[in-house]
Amino acid sequence: MQAYTDSADVVHFIGGNTGRGAGDRTQAVFNPATGAPARRLVLGEAADVDAAVASAKAAFPAWRDTPPIRRARVLLRFLELMNHHKDELAAIITAEHGKVFADAQGEVARGIDVIEFACGIPQLLKGDYTEQVSTGMDNWTVRQPLGVVAGITPFNFPAMVPCWMFPVALAAGCTFVLKPSERDPSASLFMARLLKEAGLPDGVFNVVQGDKVVVDALLAHRDVKAVSFVGSTPIANYIYETGAKHGKRVQALGGAKNHMVVMPDADLDQAVDALIGAGYGSAGERCMAISVAVLVGDVADKIVPRLAERARALKVKNGMEADAEMGPVVTRQALERIEGYIAAGAEEGATLVVDGRGLKVPGFEDGFFTGGTLFDHVTPDMRIYQEEIFGPVLACVRVKDFSEAVQLINDHEFGNGVACFTRDGNVAREFGRQIEVGMVGINVPIPVPMAWHGFGGWKRSLFGDMHAYGEEGVRFYTKQKSIMQRWPESTEKGAEFTMPVAK
Repeated sequence: MQAYTDSADVVHFIGGNTGRGAGDRTQAVFNPATGAPARRLVLGEAADVDAAVASAKAAFPAWRDTPPIRRARVLLRFLELMNHHKDELAAIITAEHGKVFADAQGEVARGIDVIEFACGIPQLLKGDYTEQVSTGMDNWTVRQPLGVVAGITPFNFPAMVPCWMFPVALAAGCTFVLKPSERDPSASLFMARLLKEAGLPDGVFNVVQGDKVVVDALLAHRDVKAVSFVGSTPIANYIYETGAKHGKRVQALGGAKNHMVVMPDADLDQAVDALIGAGYGSAGERCMAISVAVLVGDVADKIVPRLAERARALKVKNGMEADAEMGPVVTRQALERIEGYIAAGAEEGATLVVDGRGLKVPGFEDGFFTGGTLFDHVTPDMRIYQEEIFGPVLACVRVKDFSEAVQLINDHEFGNGVACFTRDGNVAREFGRQIEVGMVGINVPIPVPMAWHGFGGWKRSLFGDMHAYGEEGVRFYTKQKSIMQRWPESTEKGAEFTMPVAK
């Protein structure tokens, strides 16, 4: 597969057309492997948000009134195009994010899963019906689309996370405005063009590139009925509070500090493989990455040396190289932040077993590379335990038993994902019951639910009531209406002054 080489400016997609919009602000989009600017992003202004929302609002009545099966057929054509162009899209992701090409292919595949789910929308929009709920009266419920909705998505999954949102929203009859990350924005335009090719009417899907200016304009716009967000906890909190203040339905997925418990009876080969893949895959830039290994009893002394050996041997390269296991991080600022956390961990007294700082990849010396880092003897009072690093840093915490492991995890402010590796069925059962985390894996290190189950954490990893995609996503993008009906022939005469009851 060839690397993505398009050097054109990245612009907006509004009303079915690409354009630079109202402003003249731009910023560079970098190739993380080379460290060099690859193209320029046009940053939107409030006027661009106004134009996109107006386009979506104008398109809404006709799209809402399109039968669900016909909306699904448009998405089915989009699904076919995504499958046909999936490697092109993956190359775009690698070029702007840095993750290895095989990982980018996996991201696209998981996004496609949600599109497939959304193609079944006629079944998911069915309401309930009760005949003769009272004498001569019937009652039924329907689910109707909200209207114009918006998605604000992160850099780490520039295709998959938008696909958590817009396919379900479009299938439900909403129109959509996407604000992708300014770090890797090209995937959004690629998908917008495929939607147009699939026959989606102009204005139903729009993309406004930009920064906080665009975010704040979407949050304040009276015609945006709901906002879905994925990103860090401080921004998720801000999105939730600001959106709610403006009367919007908000689904804001925040940060994580995902733990993986390794019990003494676990298959250690399997556990080491899981920790290496889940801790260092995508350079740790996953909201479901394992960043804390909770090692129970004497398992730490057995597993830490093996983790160290594997961390030192990681193949860190340009993500387009076939044998690369880990690519660069997304920006130089991210690199400096990650390596700053490593310094802080060493200063706080954690044992720095493997130090990934200062890595240089031959031929890509200016790229944003850091190696896999491994800490042992990390304690809960350390910043590298408490805060989300979002990089290839794995912290090992030693605990004496299962109960201490569960308490450690439940005491953390984040509750996104967690895993437990064991051969004991009762331990597995109790872990699933007692743990206060939204997504749980038993011998599964990254328990990302499939498209029909829905994605979401607990505690400060989710602000709002509903998870992403799945039936939760359908509920998020629709509102229930209850209709009660009777006809004059069955209506008793005379005014009623008491609370109606079934007769």
